[in-house]
Amino acid sequence: DVSHYVTENSPLDKEAVKRGTSVYLVDRVIPMIPHKLSNGICSLNHDVDRLALSCIMKINEKGEIIDHEIVESLINVNERMTYTAVKEIIVDKNPETMERYKDLVPMFELMAELSEILRERRYKRGAIDFEFPESKVILDAEGTPVEIRPYPSNVATRMIEDFMLMANETVAEEYCTREIPFLYRTHDKPDGDRMEATLTLIREQGIKVEKRSHEITPGEVQKILTSIEGTPEEPLISRLLLRSMARAIYTPECSGHFGLAASYYCHFTSPIRRYPDLQIHRIIKDDLRGRLDKGGRIGKYSSILQHVAEQSSAMEQRAAEAEREAVKLKKAEYMLEHVGEEYDGVISGVTGWGFYVELPNTVEGLVHIMTLKDDYYNFDEENYRLVGEQHGRVFRLGEPVRVRVRNAEPANRTIDFTYVEKETETE
Repeated sequence: DVSHYVTENSPLDKEAVKRGTSVYLVDRVIPMIPHKLSNGICSLNHDVDRLALSCIMKINEKGEIIDHEIVESLINVNERMTYTAVKEIIVDKNPETMERYKDLVPMFELMAELSEILRERRYKRGAIDFEFPESKVILDAEGTPVEIRPYPSNVATRMIEDFMLMANETVAEEYCTREIPFLYRTHDKPDGDRMEATLTLIREQGIKVEKRSHEITPGEVQKILTSIEGTPEEPLISRLLLRSMARAIYTPECSGHFGLAASYYCHFTSPIRRYPDLQIHRIIKDDLRGRLDKGGRIGKYSSILQHVAEQSSAMEQRAAEAEREAVKLKKAEYMLEHVGEEYDGVISGVTGWGFYVELPNTVEGLVHIMTLKDDYYNFDEENYRLVGEQHGRVFRLGEPVRVRVRNAEPANRTIDFTYVEKETETE
């Protein structure tokens, strides 16, 4: 319950709204609220009482919420778990880990079962699940990158995500249906023209798409993703669909979340690191304590929420950009040590100046069009491909290629590759 400590209009609050969010860089976190709060009294540390705001839900075997209450609570964490330990219990059945946490094992197994039910229910209603692995950058003591690898989600991370989504939806639905001023996480339908161009390209790949862009639903997008799972076209189509999507933002209007196929959605679960969560915690507490009707609180919230939504959306975008740039910087530093080496990768982007190639370790670099000496290449914008004028050689999104590291410039956060012709087999 961060709102207990970061009170409205206090210096702490003014700084928090200015920052909007914590920023997670490769080697550090720049917190939204001071470390003494975020890592101390507001952190769920082991074996100490902490003030909390809880959404307690009763869920049946079909994954339906049959009852819920949102309450001020006190939490005492009797065990600090890690995603790795929980995965070892649920998936790996590691005997040592299971013995170490034997009293909690039945609860984790039940949680995993419920998580599956909730995920399946969300899938059935059409929620879209883009699975792109994040980059894990390993640094040494001096901050030099020594390894980069994909960081896929596992059963434990998905479990927490499923429960948080459920809480976020439940809280949003309650306040939307009661028409109390609130802050929502909204995701609009994709732009029609952009989506139509993507669907046309997908059809040209021989993939069945039943709807036109103006009729597109989350379920239809999910159907396309399911139909291409494990195929060579999967990276290409997934990226194109993702690029066609609108950006999720914060708004005082409850207009639903397209990607989650949810009518109601907000951010309730992370007030330590996101201002919108902190803002709605204040509204919820005023509601729980019967203060909303007093002293013009409803009018006050109505008047500030548009600004908070815009500021939070802008700061989130800025933080995401900073996080991406920091990772790109470390990737460029890492690849500088591997100039001249060859790798297999996949074309992840095609432009008028060349094509981008992503390596299995998530590093991405550019093969500049000027380095393709065998022909003059034209950019076919509609089909995301480069076509050789004389020989008709085509480089298209999603195609596997071999590249050599030509250069890396950490200052510009760029990596350059050259395309390596595969040797033709001789009889």
